[in-house]
Amino acid sequence: MTKVIEHELTVPWEAVLLEPVAGGGTGVVVLAGSSGRVDRQRARLLAEQGLLALAVRWFGGPGQPEGICEVPLETFVAAVDLLRARGAGRIGILGVSKGAEAALLTAVHEPRVDVVVAVSPTSLVWCNVGPGLDGRRRPYRSSWTWRGHPLPFVPLDDSWRPAGRGDGPVAIRGWYEQSERTFAPRLDTAAIAVEKARADLLLVAGGDDAMWPSLRYARQLAARRRAAGAPVEVVARDDAGHRPRLPGESPAAPSTSFRYGGTADGDTLLGRAAWAPLLDRLRPARRASCPGG
Repeated sequence: MTKVIEHELTVPWEAVLLEPVAGGGTGVVVLAGSSGRVDRQRARLLAEQGLLALAVRWFGGPGQPEGICEVPLETFVAAVDLLRARGAGRIGILGVSKGAEAALLTAVHEPRVDVVVAVSPTSLVWCNVGPGLDGRRRPYRSSWTWRGHPLPFVPLDDSWRPAGRGDGPVAIRGWYEQSERTFAPRLDTAAIAVEKARADLLLVAGGDDAMWPSLRYARQLAARRRAAGAPVEVVARDDAGHRPRLPGESPAAPSTSFRYGGTADGDTLLGRAAWAPLLDRLRPARRASCPGG
């Protein structure tokens, strides 16, 4: 395990840069999902493998929208810039859920991204989750902008109601599925054009995801890539949910608001299955020695 030096950053966003003392030439941007946190634990795990890891707060910080609302993709391009300035010759982005959406879209628009690891991804650009800089949640707007222009998106159908009764955690997968049906004419323009990305793609998804149908989305993304002759791999387990756990990570904290699906064992086994292909793509020396990976 490589010794790691930790740097706290406040400009241009709140972040932590974890620098291995004896590392390779790969930098990885680490993006959490709608929690908005700086995913320090996951970044440290990668840095201990010899990767220069940068975990960024990409909304909810100073000068940023409170929610995931018209977040500029340039936020993530700036993270690529920082890693390149620190000597990284190879760039990866690892994102989960909405962070995976951001990672995929950044790779579509930024050719310097070499690898994307999208955990519990979507194949569509969705509307905002929470308020924008103006403090408003409605009307729905895109989650993302590029060069000042909002990306085409799918709104949520607010007529949806969760099945069952009670005050416990809610599975919102059905909300996304209903919204796809309601706004079907918008799906084509909101599809993430991953075939345009130069990056290699690793997609990690659980079939029992209760937040959105990430395994179906992963297969849709993979189909677009394969049709274009572009590299892609899907790692999946039917018994895993929205929060796979990589080796060395602590169990995901329970939620009083949402059901994430899966089982603890399924989430752990999916993360374990994804670990080797993840490192294979991110570590150039290992990749060169394993051409069939």
